[in-house]
Amino acid sequence: MKQYTLVTGACINTGVAIVEKFAAEGRSVIFTGRSPEKVATAQARYREKYPDVDILGYAIDSLLDERTVDEASVEKLFAWLDSQEIFIETLVLNAADQGLGITALENPLTDFMKVLNTNVVWNYCLCEHAVRRMKEQGGGNIVFVNSNTAYRAIPDRIAYVASKGGQLGMMRGMALDFGKYNVRVNAVLPGMIRTDRWEKNPDFYATVPSRYTPIGDVADGADIADAVWYFAACARNTTGAELVVDGGNTIQLYPIIPKDESLERTGGST
Repeated sequence: MKQYTLVTGACINTGVAIVEKFAAEGRSVIFTGRSPEKVATAQARYREKYPDVDILGYAIDSLLDERTVDEASVEKLFAWLDSQEIFIETLVLNAADQGLGITALENPLTDFMKVLNTNVVWNYCLCEHAVRRMKEQGGGNIVFVNSNTAYRAIPDRIAYVASKGGQLGMMRGMALDFGKYNVRVNAVLPGMIRTDRWEKNPDFYATVPSRYTPIGDVADGADIADAVWYFAACARNTTGAELVVDGGNTIQLYPIIPKDESLERTGGST
């Protein structure tokens, strides 16, 4: 069997950085995205940049509708992998429903269900199929790209926060139950990440409190990719662990905003 890393949600942003990190290390990679067109475009871009590494794209969606995980599509994916004699030694669960635009008491229950089904149930389905094969092959590892919002809530994101908290509980349960198969399960917890959303909403990101970290900077995708790589390649005796990559945001009670910037935001002057 040929060993590959499977990275979900890797046509843009952090997923791209993860694929490129593994490709740069010489790992064969399969990545997923929802749009066949975007997957094809990303695959061409990856192959041009890493011509000596096998990088394959696969289009897949998580849900049939808000209430129903598309389990058949996961079965189809792993059946295809089996037919190609591909073994997923590392599964990186990066794809997520951000749960944007959901206001408590206003949106229908199905909006909440959609986020939980994507971020928890669909990921469980992927893990279930991957671990069956890892068990047969003597082991493997799973890395969840989670979020520091699993511990620190943010406004109007109840579904997302709940899903990330649930995902961490699932990670720990998997680490316990799958350890006997030599399968390690860990999670990277990013805080704010400098993605294309920064370019699309410059005014918001110029003053958002979570950008004021103790080290004075926020993460790039490469920072998250390095943490994922650590768990996948370097942490032989680590399972059920969390690695926070948020510039120290989680440790502070509140962000310390420089005095001159605080005055700017309030319209004050010196």
